[in-house]
Amino acid sequence: MNVFSHFESIILDAVKQLQADGVVSDDMVWKGVSIEAPRDKSHGDIATNVAMVLKRFSDFKNPRDLAQKIIEKLESQEEIDKVEIAGPGFINLSIGNAFWHKIISAVLANPKDYGRSTLGAQEKVNLEFVSANPTGPMHVGHCRGAIFGDALAKVLDFAGFDVTKEYYINDAGNQVKVLARSAYLRYQEAAGREITIPEGLYPGDYLKPVGLALFEKYGDQFLDKDESAWIDGFKDFSIDAMMDMIRDDLKALNIEFDVYFSERSLIQGDKDIVRETIENLRSRGIVEEGVLPPPKGKLLEDWDEREQTLFKATDYGDDVDRALVKSDGTYTYFASDMAYHQNKFDRGFHKMIDVWGADHSGYIKRMKAAVTALSHDKGVLDVKICQLVNLFRNGQPFKMSKRAGTFVTLREVVDEVGKDVVRFMMLYRKNDAPLDFDFAKVIEQKKENPVFYVQYAYARTQSVLFRKLPEILPDMSFDKIDLSKVNLSLLDDEAEINLMKRLAQYGKTIESAALTHEPHRIAFYLNKLASDFHSLYNKGTDIPHLRFIFEDNIELTAARLCMVNATAIVIASGLEILGVEPVEEMR
Repeated sequence: MNVFSHFESIILDAVKQLQADGVVSDDMVWKGVSIEAPRDKSHGDIATNVAMVLKRFSDFKNPRDLAQKIIEKLESQEEIDKVEIAGPGFINLSIGNAFWHKIISAVLANPKDYGRSTLGAQEKVNLEFVSANPTGPMHVGHCRGAIFGDALAKVLDFAGFDVTKEYYINDAGNQVKVLARSAYLRYQEAAGREITIPEGLYPGDYLKPVGLALFEKYGDQFLDKDESAWIDGFKDFSIDAMMDMIRDDLKALNIEFDVYFSERSLIQGDKDIVRETIENLRSRGIVEEGVLPPPKGKLLEDWDEREQTLFKATDYGDDVDRALVKSDGTYTYFASDMAYHQNKFDRGFHKMIDVWGADHSGYIKRMKAAVTALSHDKGVLDVKICQLVNLFRNGQPFKMSKRAGTFVTLREVVDEVGKDVVRFMMLYRKNDAPLDFDFAKVIEQKKENPVFYVQYAYARTQSVLFRKLPEILPDMSFDKIDLSKVNLSLLDDEAEINLMKRLAQYGKTIESAALTHEPHRIAFYLNKLASDFHSLYNKGTDIPHLRFIFEDNIELTAARLCMVNATAIVIASGLEILGVEPVEEMR
């Protein structure tokens, strides 16, 4: 149950009654009406601007007058305790406790799918993330993007979208030639030769096993041979080895992709999809031969002014037109990216989401312009930037990695603090904000550590249901409670009502996270839910009649156990979306 959608339908019904009465015109447009929780709890449970939005479809000059008419239609609703006009015409609703009790029943009746939405209507979404160059192990920056993308896919799926998770393998550029040359040095090393790794090649120890495997496969066949004899074979072998490593790193985070798309497939064999894409745009007058002005700040004598094949990106909102072919006749990265996104659109993905690192933010405008042009304005691209992760150990910057040579790997972080901690903490900050990750702080068992705080709340629910209950009432178990006979009206303390109100917000949180492509909203919600539960739990420690289990009051015990189990269900559901396993007992 989405509480806000529920009351939106009630308010809409009231407006339709006013249409029948001739108070609101039949051409009324609902767009712009908001139904949400007010910032100030004293203003009730739900606030709406419906009267201000619909005033223009009525004869009223003052939206408060229309608000009064709407209120008259709402006052007969049993679920609404109080309805008031506020400010210039807002309507504030206070919902009765009986409605919040229904939330407990809704959660328990549908534990696997509570909060699930049909918002997406199974619309196809292509979600491309990570797409790290296949030149080495994944670093901690890739880690954030990987977790963000995987959690976003889970949110979108839960909200009713048909999501395809895709990894774009950048295996056609110069960097994979550098990889092959680096692997060749390790091949020589495996043959017993002394090597020096020059600047510009990859120095990490992770290439030693690749070099050894190449030597075991080829022996001394390519020692002292010209690069042309081995470059292609070594490149293919090394890319496969690196992708195996990357898949293994991702597996440590429980991340799998539906599609691995090779950049080389765009120009493989007789196919040249990049050229086809360029020529298609040329036939539409979107690609032309022209001369670009020098970049800002570039001295004219340093600028190579020449005619180039250009995408007219400025016609689609970009700052400058973009080159598609380099001076040596090869395609630019942008040309390949255009062809790749054309391929996505041709596969039926009109909605595309790309997750990029912070160093790609300047690329957004041109790629959005490209998708608009390629799709005849039918495709939509949203680019989510994941900012840098700053690593600390006890407050001190931490950067060393012997295995990678220059950075801390994803695997090192996961191996030290665990998958669940890494996933939750990487999502406990908005993706476009820098994130500080302290190895010591993220495993502290303190309220200030959100992953511990949420896991502890779940562990407490399990303690109540499966440890304390058998101790106090050995003949009673939750699975034997007849939920249809539980008197939930006994749950009337303010802390209990607050907890139920928070549970009611889960569906809305799912939908807003899906619409905005912001999975961190789930992590924030879980922290608030945990806080509400801990507050109630601690209140029961101080006030005996608010405890969850009573030897002499089975009826109240049953009601509170239902509330505890509903809380556990929602916490577990939210954690599953984040890719985190709930912990039944804290040690």
